[in-house]
Order: sequence, then structure tokens, then C-alpha cells
Amino acid sequence: MKVKIDTKEKFNVISMNMDYWFANMTEELSELLLSYLNNENKNLMLRYITVNKIDQAAAEKIVELQQLFYDNNASFVVCELQPQVEKFLDQNELLERMNVTPTQSEAWDIVQMELIERELLDDAPNPHIDD
Repeated sequence: MKVKIDTKEKFNVISMNMDYWFANMTEELSELLLSYLNNENKNLMLRYITVNKIDQAAAEKIVELQQLFYDNNASFVVCELQPQVEKFLDQNELLERMNVTPTQSEAWDIVQMELIERELLDDAPNPHIDD
């Protein structure tokens, strides 16, 4: 598996540097991505800029990983999908279950908005606590 990791202040960018991504490669990527949930900076942006082909199992794993991040109050945005990969995800009804943006800049905007949202929710009074 070939990836490039770029650590920013509020998020990490994982760039997939390969032409294809199949199910037999998911274990290694899963371990890498899940390791970020233990970091203070656990927000991820996954760039698929060079990936031209993905199979069903690999795509489903990304959906599963993305949900795990959101369940752990972390952002996970997929960006820069190639048209054929986006079409495949859409045809298999996976695209609508993912947080996907066309550009890295838009992914950063989503991460920022989600950080602000989590901050506001953390500061909001809990209506279930009796005074």
C-alpha cells in the first residue's frame, strides 16, 4: 500500500498513491486510519486522487471506517475521487453514505465546520441534567 501522510494542525491528509484499491488491501489501510483515533488530532481527509478503480468490499470498508470516526467525534472526509470511482460508488449506493467533496479545500471546510459544531455541542447545556 502506498500512501502519503501530511499532518496539519487540525487534521491529517492521507493520500492514496496507487491506481487501484481492493479488498485485500483494506486491513493495512484500516490499521493505519484507526490508529489516528488514538491521537489528539484524529480528523482525517482521505484523498483518492490517483485511485482509478475500487472494488465493493474496499468501498464498503471506507463507509464503515468513516462511520467509526464519526462515532468517535472525529471527522473523516473523502476527497478528489476520480469520476469512474465516484460513478462506481454511486451505482452501488455507497456514495450517498459517505462524506465526499470534489476538492481538498472543500474537505478542509467540512472538517472546520464539524470542529465548530462539536465545540458548540460540547458547550451547550445538557437538558437532561437537573439543576
